[in-house]
Amino acid sequence: MSDETRPLSRQDLVDAAAAATSLPKTQADAVLKAVLAAVGEALGAGREVRLAGFGSFAVAERAARQGRNPATGEVVQIAASKSVKFKPAKDLKTRLGA
Repeated sequence: MSDETRPLSRQDLVDAAAAATSLPKTQADAVLKAVLAAVGEALGAGREVRLAGFGSFAVAERAARQGRNPATGEVVQIAASKSVKFKPAKDLKTRLGA
């Protein structure tokens, strides 16, 4: 897999942040951990997270519903759940060509 098609890893983000800010990688890693923890805590509390120029993250609630087991065709009950939804900002959409 070439570098252009390989997914961006957490370490890649740390490396990029360290290079952009001249911080040591250990400090850039600590900053990334703190940011991700803050985002996770906010979402866990049901708050929306907005990052200007990038997009917003929000908790989406899915109601309980009936589904079907594809192997047997049996009707099964799917429990209510929560998920995170992402809405890209206009700047990000422009960068993506969307």
